[in-house]
Amino acid sequence: MDRLEILGLPLDPVGMEAALKRIEGFLKANTTHQVVTLNPEIAVRAQEDKALKEAIREAELITPDGVGILWAVKRLRGVALRERVTGVDLTLALLERFPGIRVYLLGGRPGVAERAALEARRLGAEVVGYHHGYFQEEEGVVEEIRQKAPDLLLVGMGERQETFIHRHKAHLRAKVAMGVGGTLDVLAGEAKRPPAWAQRLGLEWLLRVGLDPKRWKRAPRLFRFAYMVLRETR
Repeated sequence: MDRLEILGLPLDPVGMEAALKRIEGFLKANTTHQVVTLNPEIAVRAQEDKALKEAIREAELITPDGVGILWAVKRLRGVALRERVTGVDLTLALLERFPGIRVYLLGGRPGVAERAALEARRLGAEVVGYHHGYFQEEEGVVEEIRQKAPDLLLVGMGERQETFIHRHKAHLRAKVAMGVGGTLDVLAGEAKRPPAWAQRLGLEWLLRVGLDPKRWKRAPRLFRFAYMVLRETR
């Protein structure tokens, strides 16, 4: 299907298998392709963050991350997407689909990326480098990534990740660069994924927000997303 648009943002109506096939093509190219896993929170932030909106609009692949996005697409465009393609699921699927893929991990507190690298190696990846996300000067980190030239750059830096990739896209020399949120914490064993039943029902985000007080301040964005979608369908 052709690319859709919701709330002024592009979205590729892909499932996991289609996303993997698209990325397989990216891995054969010599330029960096940005992958965004679009969730309701990112969609809300992009309404006021011009740099984020530009990063999304210029990304080569934008996947539907979250039941809220599936609901919005159905309500706004009348298209029923069958599955979410989340950052953590796509990361694990890539490591499984492409054994030996050269990966660089960027993000998390000091020590997290290092432990995530151990798990990525266990899953079959060739880890070419890693760095924590607590840095101010970006040039040195970008240069290190450029020298490593990974197949896959996983960036888990919260609200900074999409704009960081977009800002340095021309210099990273990574074939695929993807913002993955808390995926590095999951790989490192710092965070556990919700039970399988919650993942199947698409309630992963609800459990994460409800069980982690640090995430409570982000909940209003979810309600704002629903309000924005309903307002467009009045």
